[in-house]
Amino acid sequence: FFTGWWIMIDAAVVYPKPEQLNHAFHTCGVFSTLAFFMINAVSNAQVRGDSYSDGCLGRTGARIWLFIGFMLMFGSLIASMWILFGAYVTQNTNVYPGLAVFFQNALIFF
Repeated sequence: FFTGWWIMIDAAVVYPKPEQLNHAFHTCGVFSTLAFFMINAVSNAQVRGDSYSDGCLGRTGARIWLFIGFMLMFGSLIASMWILFGAYVTQNTNVYPGLAVFFQNALIFF
């Protein structure tokens, strides 16, 4: 998690101009971080239904919350690959900012 954000902050410092690294590309990392916290907020006991209290929605709510978290995580990873190839590889520009966006999301994901 930390290494992913460190790579992205490094790319933002090295390439401060929006022409080099569009600041909207940080959105992938924000959504990936949000999904990271959503996934880690659910325990295995809540998913299995072994917890002492059911909470608001119980086991079904925990599974839906986990599903939404994984969808956000996969969506962020796919969007970072799209940014890498769509904005950097095909445009024949320096690919380090695109790699930084991708590795940020990949390191948060794994």
